[in-house]
Amino acid sequence: MTKKVIVNADVGKGTINKNIYGHFAEHLGRCIYEGFWVGEDSDIPNTNGIRNDVVEALRNLNIPVLRWPGGCFADEYHWKDGIGPRENRKRMVNTHWGGVIENNHFGTHEFYMLCDMLDTEPYINGNVGSGTVQEMSEWVEYMTFNGESPMANWRKENGKEEPWKLKYFGVGNENWGCGGNMRPQYYADLYRRFQTYVRDYGDNKIFRIAGGANVDDYNWTEVLMREAAPFMDGLSLHYYVHPGGFWNKGPATGFSEEVWDITMQKTVYTEELIEKHSTIMDKYDPEKRIAIIFDEWGAWYDVEPGTNPGFLYQQNTIRDALVAGISLNIFNEHNDRVQMANIAQTINVIQSMILTDKEKMILTPTYHVFEMYKAHQDAERLDLNIESDSIKVGDKEIPQVSASASKAADGSVTITLCNLDKAKTADLAVDLRGKDLANVSGRIITADEMDAHNTFENPDNVKPVAFDDFQTSGSELTLTLPSKSVLSITIK
Repeated sequence: MTKKVIVNADVGKGTINKNIYGHFAEHLGRCIYEGFWVGEDSDIPNTNGIRNDVVEALRNLNIPVLRWPGGCFADEYHWKDGIGPRENRKRMVNTHWGGVIENNHFGTHEFYMLCDMLDTEPYINGNVGSGTVQEMSEWVEYMTFNGESPMANWRKENGKEEPWKLKYFGVGNENWGCGGNMRPQYYADLYRRFQTYVRDYGDNKIFRIAGGANVDDYNWTEVLMREAAPFMDGLSLHYYVHPGGFWNKGPATGFSEEVWDITMQKTVYTEELIEKHSTIMDKYDPEKRIAIIFDEWGAWYDVEPGTNPGFLYQQNTIRDALVAGISLNIFNEHNDRVQMANIAQTINVIQSMILTDKEKMILTPTYHVFEMYKAHQDAERLDLNIESDSIKVGDKEIPQVSASASKAADGSVTITLCNLDKAKTADLAVDLRGKDLANVSGRIITADEMDAHNTFENPDNVKPVAFDDFQTSGSELTLTLPSKSVLSITIK
């Protein structure tokens, strides 16, 4: 039976912040080293130590914001170890991630160089868990003060005469866990104290982000909003999709049909989390001044066999394309409160955009979804109503189809659709009201196998292809959405 999707092209619902399409790069496994950074002496083509192929691929996504240096690593990172001549930088043990040596060759200057190459906004996480107020304050001064001071002078000595711009700064990370195992009352007080010394120098205005809840810890949100709302611009939220639970996540490939369904159900759960945390925030911030910063999300499975368990390296399949597409649709639809999201992570870690093996590089199905969705960045969300069949997952039901729609500044409309069903197609009638259907095009990513993925031997196994299997009549577009697919339709 054909189901209906109604898009009102003349009813705007506010701007979809481009930062919803943000990314995250932690000093974890092979994300920074071997992913972004190979060093100037590497045989892999690079610019000042940063891989050229990676930069070229990521620029195609129009990455709006990049979060660094963690993650759990942020609360053991001491920024002064990562500046100055590289041969003199302190070597440390990365105790969170694999117990490997961190040589600090990639530090503040290198991160800003990367952001310049990607034309992306830096989002830096400061160290509350094992750092000091002075250390955090001096880092902000080092980066942003335009004048004479010990930190500004030191920056100039290290080759950067003019200060950088820094808009987004996180005061700690996961302080309920790896960032200090704190109670919310204690962290709220620490946050108030630390953020006081994250100063705005000159015309550099910092958007201060407090460390928010883990999944459904609604008490954490309640306490932070009650005790510290006037001092924050954003509150983070972390949620990973673990099909088998945190301690038994399950493999990235070779999973069952039941696990597919559980993965889809846990992805859809993202919407409930946003709604319930938003309801608490509304009590203290009815004007929605404070943003939800969903700065860690993605599908997290068991590591690939034979790899370092602390490196969190996993394959990326058509299942992950669905996780990405559904999640981005949900973030779009909650653009009144969600103003940034940062998928974990960009390269070689958890739900990556890119996988590398020495000089080789492949793009994942998740990468392709971000590329297909990039027209939503800073576009106006359109009013959308969807009628969908449901999928039964245990004692729960989830919709078969997920959707979002937006209108760009040039008037073009983008509609993104996901079919969550592993086997069944979805017959849809898309009624686009207030927009002519004269020029319609589409791109789709799908696969026959539930765990279809790209490899270094077959890098284009799963990628978008043109989609023109639709009919138009008046304002209506009818189509059949294949199983396990993500479709982007453009109407110009």
